[in-house]
This record gives sequence, structure tokens and C-alpha cells, in this order.
Amino acid sequence: MISLAGASGGVCLSFILVVHNGSVSDHLGNDLGNDLGNDLRNDVLNSDRVAIFGSGGQLGAELVADFTRRGYAVSGFTRGQVDITDAAQVEQCLAHVDPAVVINAAAYNQVDIAEKEPQQAFLINGLAVRNLALACRQVDARLVHFSTDYVFDGLAGRSYVETDVPRPLGAYAVSKLAGEFYARAYLDNALVIRTSGVYGPAGLETARGNFVEMMLRLAAKGGPIRVVEDHVASPTYAPTLASRTVDLVERGAQGLFHIGGGAPISWFGWAVKIFAAAGVHPPLKPTNEREFRTAARRPNYSALSNAKMESLGIAPMPSLDEAIGLYMLARSRKTGEAKS
Repeated sequence: MISLAGASGGVCLSFILVVHNGSVSDHLGNDLGNDLGNDLRNDVLNSDRVAIFGSGGQLGAELVADFTRRGYAVSGFTRGQVDITDAAQVEQCLAHVDPAVVINAAAYNQVDIAEKEPQQAFLINGLAVRNLALACRQVDARLVHFSTDYVFDGLAGRSYVETDVPRPLGAYAVSKLAGEFYARAYLDNALVIRTSGVYGPAGLETARGNFVEMMLRLAAKGGPIRVVEDHVASPTYAPTLASRTVDLVERGAQGLFHIGGGAPISWFGWAVKIFAAAGVHPPLKPTNEREFRTAARRPNYSALSNAKMESLGIAPMPSLDEAIGLYMLARSRKTGEAKS
């Protein structure tokens, strides 16, 4: 089965192993001023049209919102509207929209299942990016593609920078690295952004949700929760990721950039912060990957350094505490709207 989802709603940008009542769950898990933004846009882009694929996911929804807020004409496409694995559909879509920028926030996100169906993972995460790159070349559009911290093996023991050599550990990770290569092979000005553990308010409305929502659901059930403490990543708040992405686009950035969540943290440590922000106190205990085996290997330490992004004068990502606070505030607004 082919699965396409927004990079925030379903894209497996991070992994967490959780045990709840004995069952194992593999879960993926300072903007520019208006005047300056308009000046940069006029200098860098030849139109205000932006096409976003994967617009129904956690990151895609935020990208649509941020580009729209900054005055762009945004066309968002879900997997039901355009199949990016179909080169003809992609070409026709972009020829019709004629965008200056194309954003790919769609991906295959089943890390373990990819070990059984590597062709499907490669089709969506690799060959579909080739389709987008070729279509962008036809309409002279810039491609922005999202990748993952999983392209690394986790052995560095520190936050990864863009010059570190990738070494993927499984079919999913290989397919994501292939997408990076396709984007940059066919386009000289492609922008590839690696990120990690994306979570955003739209996760309340997506099928796979996110790690924060899974933790809160488990806490509500009242049983013991165990989360791995030997996997470290950079959980990334989707609205801020979207904002920093637009900042890079408006600066004409190209090549490879990392945008992670501001600081390395274990998934156990992240769960602690989530429960503290939510004001709940479930029975939470640490565990490690040795106790559980999954079909796909994951990097133990895949945090990302944002130094290259910040060197362009772009604001740092918020602290983890600030980001989870913003998430909880946005979540309360969404749940309040749903009840009213």
C-alpha cells in the first residue's frame, strides 16, 4: 500500500518506541517583517505563486498558512488531488499553476513496513521527487524538499551538520536520501531541508497524529508508559519550521540546510517535558532499544545543528520548553473550537 502524507502529519522524521500496558507502538514521530519580507521576495522570486504538495499534513498545513500570511498566492495539493508518483500529473499541475516555488512536504512514512516494501518507499520518497524536479525545471520553479535526520547512522554522538556524510540504516532512510539526490541532481537551485520529529497542531486532525498526541492519549488511559531514553533527536515544532522555511526561500537559499528543534533530547526526556506542559503525571519510566526489536534500524543520536541556517541571520528555533508551550496553547484553541 502506498502512503503519502504531509511531512508533519505522517512523514516519519523520527522514531520513538513506546510500551503501554505491554503493547509496543512504533511512532514516528522572529519572522521577517512584512517590508523586509516583501523586498526579499521581489529580489529573489519572479512571482508570488507557491505550490505545496502534502498540504494536508502537519507541516504542509503550516506552510500554507505562513506563505499565505506573507502575501503569496498558495496552491495546496493533498495526495487525493495530485499523485506525485505520476510524472504526467505533476507536470500538468505545475504547468497550470506556473509557480515560482514548489514545496514538497509529502512522503512515505512507514519505517518498518518499508523493509518489506522498499520499492514503494523509493517510489514516493525518491522517484516522485525526480518527477517534481523535472517538472520544476520545465516551469523554471525552485524546489524545496524536506528530508530527515534518518539519513545519518547516529554514531557521531553530536548534532549533525550539513557537511556530515550520510549513512542510512534502512529502506526508508535510503529512499529519503535518494530524494535528496534527485532534487539536487536535476536542479542547481534546489533547497533540501532535513528536519526531525515534527509535531504541530494539525496533528489533532491527521490520521497518524504526532508523538505529543500519542503521549497525551496514553496518559489519559492511566496505564504505565515506557519511552526509550537511548534515542536522541531534535523534536521540531511545525509552525516554526514552516516559518524558517519561508525565511530561507525569501533569502534565496539553496543547497542543504538543517532545521531541527533547537536542542538534542532523548524521547524519554521529551515525554517528561510534554507531561509537565500538559500538567499531567502518568507513571512514566525509561526503557531502551535493547528491550525491543523492530524491522528497521534507527540512528541512536540524530539531532541536527541549525548553525548554517542561523548564519544567514535567521532567528534560532525556540527552546523545547517554549515550543511545547506554544503547541499546548494552539492545541487548547483547536480543541476549544471543536467543542464550540
